[in-house]
Amino acid sequence: MAETTGTGISRRSLLGVFAATAVTAAPTFSNAAGFLRGGGDIRRIRMYSGRTGERVDMVYWIDGQYIKDAVKEINHFMRDWRTDDVKEIDLRTIDIMAASHNLLDVNEPYMLLSGYRSPKTNAMLRSRSRGVAKNSLHMRGQAADLRLASRSVSQMAKAAEACRAGGVGKYQRSNFVHMDCGVVRTWRG
Repeated sequence: MAETTGTGISRRSLLGVFAATAVTAAPTFSNAAGFLRGGGDIRRIRMYSGRTGERVDMVYWIDGQYIKDAVKEINHFMRDWRTDDVKEIDLRTIDIMAASHNLLDVNEPYMLLSGYRSPKTNAMLRSRSRGVAKNSLHMRGQAADLRLASRSVSQMAKAAEACRAGGVGKYQRSNFVHMDCGVVRTWRG
């Protein structure tokens, strides 16, 4: 996935340099409307996966436009790591995650516990836990389970709830928050 240019610089490196420049030059976030207050003229997502060892830290939206290659990389990152199946992640979910992260005012990346889940993976998880929905939004690429070491589940959930843009589940015992772009609702797992 890391194509190189004639100069030997990878496409990913170029995106990283561009993202760093855009973040440095970005205006304040105070005028953004709706749940994306905190989204500003740029939107950035930072995550890592303990399962795959992969990291993503990139600007995926600038001045009203999603960056196609960045979104493609996020889709790959949030794939079902058990089956390696990739699905397009609903951009609203990525926006909710990014806006919540901005509201938390942290530099620490999210730990992604679960993004897209294939039907096979969802069925397997459902057979092991009654907390897994039969028609989970994870299977549609519309949900993510996330953790931050520096913020509590309650703090993360409050930030996601402030977006008023989807479902927020608090899983205190498992130390993660579920965020999705479905119907606005909250629950405890």
